[in-house]
Amino acid sequence: MTEVSLNRLQFIGSRDRIYKTLPMKIIVSILITFVCVLTALSQQAQLDTLRAEGYQALYNLDYGGARRRFHKMVELAPEDPAGAQCLASSFWLQQLNESYQFKGTIYSGDGKDKSDRRQTDEFRKWIRQAKTLSEARLKKEPHNVDALYYLGAAEGLEAAYTAQVEKKYVAALRAGNSAVDHHREVIKLSPDYHDAELTIGLHNYVVGSLSLPLKMIARTMGVSGSKKRGLETLERVTVEGKWARDLARILLIDIYKREKRHEDAVKMARELSEKYPRNYLYKLQMADALTLQIATLRKKKAPFKVEETELQNIFTALSRDKSFDSSTRNLINERWTLARQQLSEH
Repeated sequence: MTEVSLNRLQFIGSRDRIYKTLPMKIIVSILITFVCVLTALSQQAQLDTLRAEGYQALYNLDYGGARRRFHKMVELAPEDPAGAQCLASSFWLQQLNESYQFKGTIYSGDGKDKSDRRQTDEFRKWIRQAKTLSEARLKKEPHNVDALYYLGAAEGLEAAYTAQVEKKYVAALRAGNSAVDHHREVIKLSPDYHDAELTIGLHNYVVGSLSLPLKMIARTMGVSGSKKRGLETLERVTVEGKWARDLARILLIDIYKREKRHEDAVKMARELSEKYPRNYLYKLQMADALTLQIATLRKKKAPFKVEETELQNIFTALSRDKSFDSSTRNLINERWTLARQQLSEH
């Protein structure tokens, strides 16, 4: 056999081996990709479960249980900003809930409460982490919708905490504007990302509610808003949002009371109370809205027996609950006394 023939046979043999191994390489590549996708889906499912359980605990006033699940989110996906954002949310809500005794409403920002320094430090730590992780992801993927959302959500939380807890309104306005800008970008990229509308809706309502002089100052800063548009947006989030539905409901309770839509406030508080039965604050919010509703009905000389009976039942049930500590029982008694005083004036 000549050297040329030998080389030709070697080439043919090598080619056949390549053809035989090529499909196997493709199959292996497909299998690896498939496994990676399944792993990512499995991890996301675990994160979603932890998040849902965490929020269930948080809205039932179980802060420790909520944070255990949120910390597991951080451990499971350390580069995902979701866990850090959830942890920051838990400290914001706890601070507001625990300051309720100094306020007429839970989330209005009225009252003269002091923020807990430890809670504030923890809140700031997790906000920084959520922003850092979001920004790092955006450097790699500038149009990553989830990263944009979490960056805006962290800024929105920072604005809410700064205004409602620390009473630093100028700093809150700056953070709020940045949050709205990022969430508007989210909606442009993904119109069905309704959770991002919560920040936009609240911003619209708050700015639209400012007095005329403050509105004029806001306009010089390029800030404008509409109460009507803000309300419509928040109401849409309660129906079409994913994770932000209940937070939108919480915010709407106070907004409805401000707008003298007491029946809607009662309905919203009742929904939350039924979903989170261990959170007595929602029951107190419902009682507060019922008190205002009864006073309005009395002025109109309209029937109010049903509302009065419901109000009585709420306080009776709360006063008989043996699981409350003394400070909670005192708060319930104070709110019941205040409700009776308000109704005696009408």
